[in-house]
Amino acid sequence: MNFQLSEEHLMIQQAARDFAETELLPGVIDRDNEQRFPAEQIKKLGELGMMGMMVDPKYGGSGMDTISYVLAMEEISKVDASASVVMSVNNSLVCWGLEKYGTEEQKEKFLKPLASGKIHGGFCLSEPEAGSDATSQKTTAVDMGDHYLLNGTKNWITNGQTGDTFLVMAQTDVDKEHRGINCLIVTSDMEGFVVGKKEDKLGIRGSDTHSLMFQDVKVPKANRIGEDGFGFKFAMRVLSGGRIGIAAQALGIASGAYERSLQYAKERKAFGTEIMNHQIIQFKLADMATRIEASRLFCLKAAALKDAGEDFLQAACMAKLYASETAMWVATEAVQIHGGYGFVKEYHVERMMRDAKITQIYEGTSEVQRIVISRNILKG
Repeated sequence: MNFQLSEEHLMIQQAARDFAETELLPGVIDRDNEQRFPAEQIKKLGELGMMGMMVDPKYGGSGMDTISYVLAMEEISKVDASASVVMSVNNSLVCWGLEKYGTEEQKEKFLKPLASGKIHGGFCLSEPEAGSDATSQKTTAVDMGDHYLLNGTKNWITNGQTGDTFLVMAQTDVDKEHRGINCLIVTSDMEGFVVGKKEDKLGIRGSDTHSLMFQDVKVPKANRIGEDGFGFKFAMRVLSGGRIGIAAQALGIASGAYERSLQYAKERKAFGTEIMNHQIIQFKLADMATRIEASRLFCLKAAALKDAGEDFLQAACMAKLYASETAMWVATEAVQIHGGYGFVKEYHVERMMRDAKITQIYEGTSEVQRIVISRNILKG
């Protein structure tokens, strides 16, 4: 067992860190305040090869492993979780799902522009009445022979306004329940594709979260991923990989909040000395560092299992559960260490606390992770 990162891994980590500090940090507070999508920064991430990191170069990707992806996600998330969620959805859900299960024609047509960063995409599973219970899909795709007629509404879609290509889960055969769900590739230029209101969110306010409505959208049969009825299995398998991305995002939020707290503790004076000399602050920093290191090991283990082609479901769920709860706890403690300064936007940690909360909710709530983990350990 080797805990040393390779030279290539260290280079990728440093490149992501430099990008976060030079490109993302300068405007991150303003983008959060204005709920402004980081369009320019996402374009540059694509040019760096970070929007299709794990995709084979023949499809426009960077051909990197999942460990590289985790390292990059942590560094970007230390500074701007709104940018990293765009990166995560495009990499983990859209690109990985298309490369793993798409036809050669679908990869040529849809994956290449997504992996190269020319465009970005979204993953459409959640609905007004189907969040954690993903089997209760009300969006329908009626088989019309050479195409499907798509109708319904999807909620909480990251990249809803700015995305070009979407993977949409829809019910084709109600009698078959979740075995009658298909995944269809839908593009934003299709007639009947309607973007709903932008959500006014607690955190990740720079990201682009919308409802999407489909009104008699004609989707060619060639745009279906996998065999008929494969949609639910596809969604669950893709989300397993996505959880590694969100775990890495949570890890980044936690480590970003910790690094700012550590620096602040060395500079801020109270009772005649720097607050790092007070044991209560020392203990807070020690607990933060310990939980972050454990979260990092969870993330890297899940990534290593995925790269080795082994079953990574439980590891990914554990990583997402632990890292997200660590992010929320660390960010809250970071605000406490900063005191009154932690409550104002200038010092970043209040934003990190707001951003951390969503990591316990999307791509499977903490409760859903516990369900999956418990089922896995009990059947074993």
